This record gives sequence, structure tokens and C-alpha cells, in this order.
Amino acid sequence: MKTILAFGDSLTFGFDRASGGRHSRSDRWPLILQEALGGQVQVIEEGLGGRNTAVDDPSSTIDRNGAHILPVLLDTHKPLDLVIILLGTNDLRVALGGTAQTAAQGMKRLAEIARDHPYGPGFTVPQVLLVAPPLFAKPTWSEPDPSVSPRNQESHLLAGLYRSIAQELGCGFFDAATVAKSTAEDGVHLDAANTRAIGMGLVPQVKELLGIG
Repeated sequence: MKTILAFGDSLTFGFDRASGGRHSRSDRWPLILQEALGGQVQVIEEGLGGRNTAVDDPSSTIDRNGAHILPVLLDTHKPLDLVIILLGTNDLRVALGGTAQTAAQGMKRLAEIARDHPYGPGFTVPQVLLVAPPLFAKPTWSEPDPSVSPRNQESHLLAGLYRSIAQELGCGFFDAATVAKSTAEDGVHLDAANTRAIGMGLVPQVKELLGIG
């Protein structure tokens, strides 16, 4: 059986804006992907709300810098066949001063970490699949908090930048905006149907990367 690490933020965790809780396991994209591949893979969920690619968040009580925790997870869950990274949404928070370009630089760093990690004798180096998040939508909030409101236009640049990085490093690439839309409630998170859509949308490329039917 193949093993996949799904590394991401609240979109991978399955945060449900409507309830303030978490989507059921049957609605979260990592488990949708696992089920769709018919028992040929195990998908490990590693989603944390607020996680960014490689930036320290001084307002957080826990470490949400993805570059800090990814090496630990690579060792924790090895052997791995594929690492799927869906991040970048939180990098665009105004509070962090982020842009699509800095998010892309962080994604490149994460891909390099996954590729160059010292897995040790007897462990293969997993393939890497970079996923651009869905585009931000205009939220229905009348007055979004400017300290955390994402930069909507910057989100439109992520897919092109991530695709270029994937080509440069020999990684897979998937644009989640081709299958999923952010909820209008906050313009960032996903309802159950759209998080399921990401899991199903990933199936063809994951099959190709892992060589499974």
C-alpha cells in the first residue's frame, strides 16, 4: 500500500465556517482521495488552521510555520510515497505582509525540504505534489477585519507561480481552483461539497504519480 502525507492548513483540516467546527471525515479531501483510490493508498491528514508555508506568525501561540514542522512529519510518517502540499492561503494575510510571490518562495522551500530530507538508508524519497488553493471570494462580512483579511487579487497569482516551481523542481502540480470555490461566508474556507471536490480532483494526477490504476 502506498502512503501519502497531506500537509496543509484549515482547508486540509476541514474547517467548517458555517458551524465553526470541522467537516466530518467523509467530507474532508484527504479521506475522499483515499476512498477514491480504493484501498491502494493510506492518506495521512496533517492540516492545521493558520499554517503558512515558511513564515513565523508572532500572534500565534503555536508554531504555524510549515517549514519548521514538515521535517518532523517526514520522519514521523516515513516511508512516504507522496507528499501533497496545499498551502498559501494564510501567507496572504495582511497581518503577515504576505504576497503571492512570498507564498511561492515558501512553497518552493517546502518542496525542497520534502525532496532533500535525510530519510535514511532503506527509505525512498517521496514524490511531491504542489496544490494551489482555491481563489478567494468576496466575503459576505460587511466589514472584514483588515488585519487578517486576505489579499483577494494575490490569490489569482498563486497557481501560475506554483506551476512554475513544480516544473523547475520536477514536482506534480494541481490547481484546486479548477474544481473548488471558497465559501461566500468568509471568502476563504470551503463547504463540504468543495472540500470533497478537491479530493476527487486530485485522483487522476495521484494515480499517475504513484503508478496505480
